[in-house]
Amino acid sequence: MVISRTMDQEILALENEVIAIGQLVEVAISRAITALVHRDTLLAKSVVSDDYYIDHAEVQLQEHCVSVLENARPVGSELRFVIAVLKINDSLERIGDLAENVAAIIADVGDWERFTKVGGLNELAEMAQHMVNQSLSALIHRDTELAHKVIRQDDKVDASQKRILEKIEYEIDRIPENAPPLMRLEHVTRQFERIGDISCNIAEEVIYLVDGEIVRHRV
Repeated sequence: MVISRTMDQEILALENEVIAIGQLVEVAISRAITALVHRDTLLAKSVVSDDYYIDHAEVQLQEHCVSVLENARPVGSELRFVIAVLKINDSLERIGDLAENVAAIIADVGDWERFTKVGGLNELAEMAQHMVNQSLSALIHRDTELAHKVIRQDDKVDASQKRILEKIEYEIDRIPENAPPLMRLEHVTRQFERIGDISCNIAEEVIYLVDGEIVRHRV
């Protein structure tokens, strides 16, 4: 049975779907950070296996967006909304993959003493998680001021990651046998830095959706 919807109903349905994916992604990040803090390898493994649900939801939303474009042929602000949802959907799926990457490393760390030798990771993780939360809140409330705030926060995430990387390099130079677990730690920091970057992408799409303004690649 084919369900016929008005454009307003389609917009609402798409919004609910992208919010639902956002919630799945937020849970994945939160669980990955919990696994990190508590050294919980079982929880980390469950984050990896549950990434399937994010992937499945992403495909369904993409198909829904394509269907709306083909059949409803939105224009103006409605077209901008569908385009923004397509891009945000892709961004959320990538954030889910990054959370999965973090969890996969945590599940296989082994040498926790050396892995946690350098501080600052928890703070970096929390900043990245906060950016995801704020970017989704900006989407829900069509809040461009909050979206711009998310973009500005990216510099803090980058600076935090840089400090951790400098400490990692110092520790590896000082004690070379620390290298294997610290290289894993470096990889984890890169996942959180990328989560911050992609949160900015979502915020940029919110600005495009509300104001029709493209803010990417600005110097």
